[in-house]
Formats: sequence, C-alpha cells, structure tokens
Amino acid sequence: NTTRAGFIGLPAAGCQVKLVPVNGKLEIRVRGPMVTPGYWRDPERTAASYDEEGWYRMGDAVRFAEPDDPAAGLMFDGRIAEDFKLSSGTWVSVGPLRVALLTALSPLCVDVVIAGLNRDGLGALLLPDMRGCATFFPQLPADITMAQLAKSPVLLAEIKRRLDRFAVDHPGSSTSIARALVLDSPPALGNGELTDKGNINQRAVLDNRAHLVDALYAREPGAEVICIATA
Repeated sequence: NTTRAGFIGLPAAGCQVKLVPVNGKLEIRVRGPMVTPGYWRDPERTAASYDEEGWYRMGDAVRFAEPDDPAAGLMFDGRIAEDFKLSSGTWVSVGPLRVALLTALSPLCVDVVIAGLNRDGLGALLLPDMRGCATFFPQLPADITMAQLAKSPVLLAEIKRRLDRFAVDHPGSSTSIARALVLDSPPALGNGELTDKGNINQRAVLDNRAHLVDALYAREPGAEVICIATA
C-alpha cells in the first residue's frame, strides 16, 4: 500500500542505497550523482556526514515495507540521531513512539519531544495544538494564550487520561511515558528548535529547555507535571 504514512518506496534511478545496522535499526545511506559531494567550505561537517566509502549518512532509519519482499519498497523508521538509551541500557526508538503518542493525543497536541537519556523512564514535552484544543474544549476562552492553555485543568486532565491509557496499551520503560509537561511557548527557529523545514529539533528543544526536563524528573514534581500511572 503506497499510501501508507512513512512509505518511501524504492530508490530513484541512479541512486545507490546502503542499509547499515545501527543500534538495532537499519540506517539508510545514499550515493549517486544527485547527492552533493560535501558542504560548501565546511570540511568538518562534510567529514562527519559521509562514511569511509563516500556514502552520505542521512541519519534516517528504514525498514522493509514487506520483510520477505525487498522489491515492495522501504518505510521510514525514525531518526537514528534522535534515539537514545535509558539508564537501564534499553534503547528508545523516538520516531515510532512520537507517532504513536501524537495519534493518542490528537487533536490536543501538534508535536511531542521525548526525554529520558540516561534516566530511569520516559518523559515528554507536549506542544499543544491551539486550534485542536479550542475545538475539543469549546468552554475555553477564545483568546486563551499558550501559556494559559499549558495550565488549563481540563487539558491536563484529558492528557493524563489518554496517557494513562497509552501506558496500558504500550507497557515497558521504552514505550510508555511516566511524566509529561505541556509547553507554554512554541519552539523557535532562531535558537535551533525548528529546522528549516519547520520540523522540531528534538535535541535542541531538550537542551534549550533543560529546566523543563529537570522538572519532569524532580523527586517531588510540581502541579504542572502530569504523572502517569505506568505498569
């Protein structure tokens, strides 16, 4: 089914693809006349972006759409650079988890940032969908700000209800969220939190908002932290 979300298909004519096992996934690397030979006047970035055989490291993971039929094409399987380990040594696959969370939280959240590097469990910073929340909660003021929405009792209660259910359906330290926070301001392009394509840079958000990550893992979490009943 080529209409599936995340379906990449087969390489274009003239494009060579190499799949390299990395942390239990397959990283896709490409080579061909359509691939730039390097970054303009940036030899360090060029060296870091290509392997020893000249293959461009995209940083994306893929899987076969049909495990027994490579000709059926490839599926996107998350960003290698975003994955991390918990303190237990368990790998967290951020891409698929993010998609599952957004499905569970629709239409309340437009994006999520997953935290948990070297921690005992997972936390999440949630970017609220202002329009979706206005539709789902018609009782909210029409001029509510994101900062006000982040503290809204009805929103926090609904998110907790959904994440409690998510923890039941996705048991395990690498797939269930233990705590969450709703962001009170959107990610910004100027500080690297947004890419040129408008996607969230997970690492930058976690670095720039380290105080929120600390709040997620505080021994005694504040009232703004949503604590989920994990198994």
